[in-house]
Amino acid sequence: MLEEEMSVGPKGQVVIPVALRKTLKITPGSKVIFKLDGDRIILEKLKTDSVNIFREIAKNGKNVNEIKYNEYKDEIFKRNKL
Repeated sequence: MLEEEMSVGPKGQVVIPVALRKTLKITPGSKVIFKLDGDRIILEKLKTDSVNIFREIAKNGKNVNEIKYNEYKDEIFKRNKL
């Protein structure tokens, strides 16, 4: 298990250590989700390719300007079983 102690900054921010980012392939723009499990916070990288989801919604005949954010967001969460 990879473990590293971090300090919380004044804005509530924590830097994800390089070793963890590399292992999970978290890059700028990656989407992550936080889950509360008792007194633990679990950070998970979303597994679904957001661009492909957007394309699939658009292929169903919708103009890009007609795709509502909630529809897109709900599909991402559904595919990641969150």
